[in-house]
Amino acid sequence: MIKDQLFALAQHLTPQKTLSRAIGKIAESENSWVKDTFIGQFVKKYQVDMSEAVNSDPLSYRNFNDFFTRAIRPELRPICSEANSIACPADGAISQLGKIEHGTLLQAKGHHYSLTGLLGGDASLSDQFLGGSFATVYLSPKDYHRVHMPLTGKLTKMIHVPGKLFSVNKVTAEQIPNVFARNERTVCLFDTEAGPMAVILVGAMIVASIETVWAGQVTPFNKNVVTWDYKELNKVKIKKGEEMGRFKLGSTAIVLFGKDAVTWEESLEAETPTQMGMNFGQVNPKD
Repeated sequence: MIKDQLFALAQHLTPQKTLSRAIGKIAESENSWVKDTFIGQFVKKYQVDMSEAVNSDPLSYRNFNDFFTRAIRPELRPICSEANSIACPADGAISQLGKIEHGTLLQAKGHHYSLTGLLGGDASLSDQFLGGSFATVYLSPKDYHRVHMPLTGKLTKMIHVPGKLFSVNKVTAEQIPNVFARNERTVCLFDTEAGPMAVILVGAMIVASIETVWAGQVTPFNKNVVTWDYKELNKVKIKKGEEMGRFKLGSTAIVLFGKDAVTWEESLEAETPTQMGMNFGQVNPKD
């Protein structure tokens, strides 16, 4: 317990953004010695399974970020095709999932955080998810770091919310309150067959940037909350299982649905390993 508390305290004292941006620049370096050293040590330390990658040679990537966001062989991540099924958005592990109760989400045992805060402070957005369902997937350093669509959806809005860059691992979630509503994040809102759906990409310590397929790099350019409205354009439609965004270094993806819209797969619980594309739940039939 004391070790965990010291780890959390160290994050408060660390110059999070300065460190993260500096490492982000190193991760973009194409110098052979720099990239090969970082990639080689990373693969060894985290036991990255390169056999799953489209390009299995780690030292052939242009830079560390190119390696980190490597594509995975599609036949290894089939997208669930059952009627009304919801696809898991990412490789990793369940942090928490369940109901959005009293306008809050469960972060860890004894810790809840605000739905409105997570979505950037706009109560009109959070209203459509009150009483709904959430699932939080933690992507560890060794995981595939592209995030895919749980359901086919039309993009209606994207919000960048600046914030802290705490780690988002299990220890931090248990020690630092409101971490997902405090960290820098990108909120993506879609219209789907299950009604409104949000996919939130949460930044973390040493995450150099968050990208979406329609806008490219979203963070860390903005110092204030910025909203892009896509509803009238109605041009961005992404199919279930297709990539919608990616992290340059590990983090968390949170999925939200409205009240009575979906039912999560019964086998899922905190710390359950996940693979992108697996059956994550079902869309509930409409009355």
